[in-house]
Amino acid sequence: MTSQGRLRVARSPSRPGPGPMPDGLLRALELEVTRRIDGLLAGDFRASLLGPGTELAQVRPYAPGDDVRDIEWNVTARTGEPHVRVKVAERVLTTWVMLDASASMTFGTADRRKADVAEGVALAVGHLATRRGNRLGMMTFGDATPAIVRPSQGRAGMLRMLGQLRRGPAYEGRGALALDEALKRAHGIFRSRAAVFLVTDLIGPMNWRRALMRLVSRHEVVIVEIGDPRERELPDVGEIWMADPETGRQLRVDTRNPVIRTRFATAAAAERAEVRHALRSAGADHIVLSTSGDWLRTLASLLSNRSARR
Repeated sequence: MTSQGRLRVARSPSRPGPGPMPDGLLRALELEVTRRIDGLLAGDFRASLLGPGTELAQVRPYAPGDDVRDIEWNVTARTGEPHVRVKVAERVLTTWVMLDASASMTFGTADRRKADVAEGVALAVGHLATRRGNRLGMMTFGDATPAIVRPSQGRAGMLRMLGQLRRGPAYEGRGALALDEALKRAHGIFRSRAAVFLVTDLIGPMNWRRALMRLVSRHEVVIVEIGDPRERELPDVGEIWMADPETGRQLRVDTRNPVIRTRFATAAAAERAEVRHALRSAGADHIVLSTSGDWLRTLASLLSNRSARR
């Protein structure tokens, strides 16, 4: 069975899903996710703990009581004195997926909804993060019933996340946890250092910067922003009704007016620039995906480019 088959969640016309997830692109993405996981392990865990494991820390002269199976024969042959390997204890890393389930995620005018792309990101990151037996946890926020899937190791973690995705969020109005509250809650729940993938459209009040900085101070945080082309520019399609999915507020707009279209695009660009600045100042990594086009290829490419610049 292919990875796409293993990751499949029930679909419907109203929930088309993230689209194809070819093994080739998943392998390309795996390299970048693995780099982040290995970077955390190397920087925070492996250098600090000695004991049974598979990562070589050093070679030292043999002492009575050492396990002869740990003898480093190449060094012994070069020096003429028995040496043994000292290994570093392996530590399991936890990856958290924070998934925005607010009503604005149901918006989509291109190939799929923002929620579908977000689901695909969660599936891809979760699948790859658990392939080495690491732990996977999930938190949803923004809907009426925010959920926490406690971290589990390997396949069990992936299956628990799939179960939550199959149940699906309510996507009805603003829920109990907006982004600011969700970040504060995550800071209290994510105890050990982890890789955190926050998947959201970053729409709403920008009161989350301080909470994000606290989370970044402890964890490796990647913000995966999901957007739609029509959130950035209006097409010339005559008079339309626009509705805020979270508040229900409606507004009639004449898109034939070029002044209105220009003002809309300018305001949208200024808002996104402000968001980018806030994320950069908080120290979080930031990736932007769209409901249009091949989001998985874009995700792999952007992660690769950012890793190369580090």
